[in-house]
Amino acid sequence: MTQKPSLIFVPGAWHSPECWGKIMSAMEAKEFKCIPVALPTNQSTSTDVNYSHDVKAVANAIAGETSQGLDVVLLVHAYAGPAGQSAMRGFTNNSADTDGSTGRVIGLFNVATGFVYEGMSFLDAVGGQPLPTCEADYENNLMVIKDDPIEMMYHDLPADEAEYWAGKLSKQALTGSTEGYEVTYEGWRDVPVWQIMTKDDRAYPYEAQKMLVRAAEKLGANITKRIIDSAHLPMLSRPDEIIEILEEAIQAFTS
Repeated sequence: MTQKPSLIFVPGAWHSPECWGKIMSAMEAKEFKCIPVALPTNQSTSTDVNYSHDVKAVANAIAGETSQGLDVVLLVHAYAGPAGQSAMRGFTNNSADTDGSTGRVIGLFNVATGFVYEGMSFLDAVGGQPLPTCEADYENNLMVIKDDPIEMMYHDLPADEAEYWAGKLSKQALTGSTEGYEVTYEGWRDVPVWQIMTKDDRAYPYEAQKMLVRAAEKLGANITKRIIDSAHLPMLSRPDEIIEILEEAIQAFTS
């Protein structure tokens, strides 16, 4: 029997890996190994912590699996897209300097996220200013949500569940979006990408998602697109759809 790939789950800004919990539980029940990654910029607002630390956290999780000869499917949401893609350096067939005895990252599962470009920070990639729903607090090194987080991210959830997730939001270090980008790597060029596009997304509008996907496709990215009529976190509001698409993606990555 062919060994199943390990699944590594990375949350976006302000979130813990718990936001992936419904998907991880379902995939563990299907006998997949699921590894959650907590991002340092969601745990500390020190200016000593930046994007490079997030990349390292994801890379360490990947290395923990590939060193055992296990292949990896990397699942990233929102801000974690660039960090996860950069963490793929050295772990894909195109970038690895080891023989076939170690595992590889074989697929990228992007949820409501974009594509990292070498030489550009997250803030650069969105035009040099935070998205309209956020603001940069340089004095306290914070990327601040200035809108109602429920209206911004959880408006398709039942009220009590939306309030639960809004209450779980952490602070996020602004330096995650501005510093440490010398470690960027365009990992999305190396593997097939399955792109989950969120049509009712107020944090990362659908039209912006389409624009960034088209740009990556023009540069040669191999992208399979799936559209979900959800807000910013479909793994919370539409878990069954995400699970179904993920199983389809894994089948494609491993065939």
